[in-house]
Amino acid sequence: MILDSLEVLADRFLEGTGWDVKERGACRGELCVPLPEGSLDADGVVRVEPVAATLGMPLVHDADAGLWAVGPATLGGRALPTAAAPQVTLPDRDGNPFSTSSLAGRKVVLVAWASW
Repeated sequence: MILDSLEVLADRFLEGTGWDVKERGACRGELCVPLPEGSLDADGVVRVEPVAATLGMPLVHDADAGLWAVGPATLGGRALPTAAAPQVTLPDRDGNPFSTSSLAGRKVVLVAWASW
């Protein structure tokens, strides 16, 4: 989720992350996690920093662009909460389009490489 502020309405946080932040904590499906006091104000504004820290969500700042990025929660810091990959279409080695959706239902190993 890309943000221009570390305070965002709870509805927008839910839409961008899947976490429903309420007074008692953050919930995603059946999983609920208590949050530090002050993580949600009376107007329904989420303070992203303490919520991200509690949920194990990486938070990075691009000072030049004035933007923040919040990554998916890990809750343990070592694994993603789901193994579902996004549907992406990229050119294969021959330049033909290849969609990850064609691999639905199969186990896949994704290898990425960059020279930098």
